[in-house]
Amino acid sequence: MRRIALIASAALIAVGIAAAPVAARQPGPTIVEAAIAVNADTGEFSQLIAAVSRAGLVDTLNGNRQFTVFAPTDAAFEALYGVLGVNGVDQIDLATLKGVLLYHVAPGERFSDDVLGASRVRMLSKSFTYPSLDGSTPYINNAQILIPDIDVSNGVIHVIDAVLLP
Repeated sequence: MRRIALIASAALIAVGIAAAPVAARQPGPTIVEAAIAVNADTGEFSQLIAAVSRAGLVDTLNGNRQFTVFAPTDAAFEALYGVLGVNGVDQIDLATLKGVLLYHVAPGERFSDDVLGASRVRMLSKSFTYPSLDGSTPYINNAQILIPDIDVSNGVIHVIDAVLLP
């Protein structure tokens, strides 16, 4: 049920941006604003929002530069916490947290066709991720892309089911 709500919220944001005529289009939500809006409806991005805030990346992801963000759900963060033996982002070393988050952000706007058409994608962390298809199911490294192509004013968001580790 939460996945349906997440898909519905993401679709409303994407449709709202795309539906406005180009001449009349007002700036839509940024990456952070879209994550906050979806989180308000679904509660799926509270950990990601907390992590981005703690790492000091809010201004970067709210700016005018175009980015592609692979956004892990709260369930993905909870799984990571279990592996690390911590209870939340506040218990992860700040430099490690920032490095992990930058491994989820690529420069430029890359829709799923662009991502999946590449053998690798360079992230802001300077490391690479590796897109693939298993049948018709898209992946980035070991994370399934649950919801691709959420178009926002400063890039695109792809919702994933695992936290990517460099």
